[in-house]
Amino acid sequence: MAVWRAKSDSFSALAQAPQSVDRDGRSAPEQAAKVAIIMALVELITPEQAPLLAKAYFADGDPGPITAALAQVPELLEVALPFIGAVLSPSSIDWRTKEMVILRTSAILACRYCVDSHTPVALDSGLTHEEVRALREIPAQDERAVSAFADGRERALMSWIDAVALGPGPVAPSAAIAIKQHYANHEVVELTLLIATTLLLNRFATALQLPVHPSTIERLVVEGFADETR
Repeated sequence: MAVWRAKSDSFSALAQAPQSVDRDGRSAPEQAAKVAIIMALVELITPEQAPLLAKAYFADGDPGPITAALAQVPELLEVALPFIGAVLSPSSIDWRTKEMVILRTSAILACRYCVDSHTPVALDSGLTHEEVRALREIPAQDERAVSAFADGRERALMSWIDAVALGPGPVAPSAAIAIKQHYANHEVVELTLLIATTLLLNRFATALQLPVHPSTIERLVVEGFADETR
């Protein structure tokens, strides 16, 4: 489930930067995380609060706000996370392609949590800054977003994401024809389910006002994306 964790502990350079502490010895990111938990619509369960059915998901500490929110209903957590993990985790669809789907869908749905959290992941997957900006910033069904990608498969995928995520009603025939020309049946099914699952998580995260982890915000600043998400 690492792909949906809000924290970005792998950014060692940021973690080693000097940080101020408050009177209780908390660093700036820790202070911001405490404020963020208060700002969420529902209480985000901590490792200490985790109910028995959810404890395994907190074994390594903070699992991120999606898991922390779902832990309010551990019976659903046990069902939802394996499904989400199966859809988002590595498969026959490569990492770069999955991040294109997640980031573009999240931008169309204006999910600040998902867009901010997946921008560093998208960059790490091999997408360029220019491609990430196209995914994040150019409106749906704007030809400039498609033109940002040179590969025919990725252009077809961009059109498919926009057509599926926008809704409602049937998907545009042109988008359906293009995706079938470039992807096998099982790939179309998996990519479409990834779009749909991202839509679900977009609304979940936005409605519950899930917070972006401070280390992710720091990475956005380093990469030059912070001003576009605040």
